[in-house]
Amino acid sequence: MNSTVTSRPGATLAVTAGGTLLAMTAFTAPLSIVPSLTRHLGATPVAASWVLSSMSLGLAVALLVSGAVGDEIGRRRVFVAGAALLAVGSAACAAAPEAWTFVAGRVLQGVGAAAVISCGLGIIGYTFPATADRARATGVWGACMGAGPALGPLLGSVLDAAASWRWAYVALTVLAGALAVAAGALLVESRSGRGRRVDATGALLLAAGTGCLLAALTGSRQGWSGAVPVLLAGAVVGLVAFFAHQARVREPMLELGLFRRPALVSATFAAFVTGAGIIALMSFVSTVLESGLEHSAVVAAVIVLAWSVVSAGTSLLARRIPLRFSGAARLATGMLVTAAGLVPLAVLTTATPVGQLVAGLMVAGVGTGLMNATLAREAVASVPPASAGAGSGINNASRYIGAAFGVTVVTALAGSPAGLVAGWNLAVLTGIALCVVGAAVVLTVQRAEARWTPPVGVPGAVAP
Repeated sequence: MNSTVTSRPGATLAVTAGGTLLAMTAFTAPLSIVPSLTRHLGATPVAASWVLSSMSLGLAVALLVSGAVGDEIGRRRVFVAGAALLAVGSAACAAAPEAWTFVAGRVLQGVGAAAVISCGLGIIGYTFPATADRARATGVWGACMGAGPALGPLLGSVLDAAASWRWAYVALTVLAGALAVAAGALLVESRSGRGRRVDATGALLLAAGTGCLLAALTGSRQGWSGAVPVLLAGAVVGLVAFFAHQARVREPMLELGLFRRPALVSATFAAFVTGAGIIALMSFVSTVLESGLEHSAVVAAVIVLAWSVVSAGTSLLARRIPLRFSGAARLATGMLVTAAGLVPLAVLTTATPVGQLVAGLMVAGVGTGLMNATLAREAVASVPPASAGAGSGINNASRYIGAAFGVTVVTALAGSPAGLVAGWNLAVLTGIALCVVGAAVVLTVQRAEARWTPPVGVPGAVAP
């Protein structure tokens, strides 16, 4: 199943968690510099919408595919390739002469980041098989998942103010190249050991279906005419064909029997809520702070640090929570705490004091950090070790598909006739409701998990 080379737990955690930190930094780098970036690239409103959404497209398309492929051909191999592709995409963004070249670079960044995130978490699952060790390692991984979203806007805004936004992408290129080199030198190869062929047809169908879905959601922000209905139809056809293919092929990319386990269903749904109700709002908050409350890009990035720093710290502390507290209980608590933190952000006016913003973001950061750490653990604990990459891919794909849905809703509400701030308040109330519903669903599914036993003959079934 695994390489005979002795693993290096400390180096492995540093490279995989560092890769996630870099991927999330790249994901949020343009959030605080959209006006400057789109002005220099001469972006139309449609291109400007794609500037923000293009990396989500690459992530959503490639997360599950790269995780499943990594399980079969080698997680280190796919991780290194992902880091290299992240560097290539960042270089394309740095040198982009116009908006659509930048968008293409962001899509490449997303595909590369997907491989880094999904295979990185799969490698952690292999390197730390013991429950307690895995909880500590996924806490560090979750901290990096939470820290990256604040480092990105800060990197972009500071370098844009000092020189040019292009230098942020030069820095990302260098760091991603260094990550590829470090991963090749320090990570130990691991595979599922099943000796199966890669399900290329399934991978193509899934990529086509999710790609059309994300493209339709992005296009819908400019209206539901034109290519949007065609893309939605393509998404339905592609995804239905994918699941039909998985049900009949002998060696599927995704074993549908894995979803018979309630813990995986719970973690997948919680990841979707994280994307739709939290990542979507945090992706838009810099716009509100700059355009609605008239803070500078640097000040807005510093304010968002209140959420990210607390989120990272909470993820690290979450490893100290006794193991008797179930994953569902932690996820539900995280969602409810996040909902409480969002309340002060749902009543903004143009005169809202910074203290109110920071207080709300800090409380939301506690909930988000707990969720990040728990989702990382559940993603690999709710599937067999041979499917660790696929489990990570399922979880994180759900997160970014949820984010795409959420950003679409937030954009529509914030662009309403009521105005940016009023629309934002309504979007936050929607996010609060989603977190509360998510907590209720996760706790309900936990009851089924407590009664669940592995069905005989189901591939990959493991006991709770």
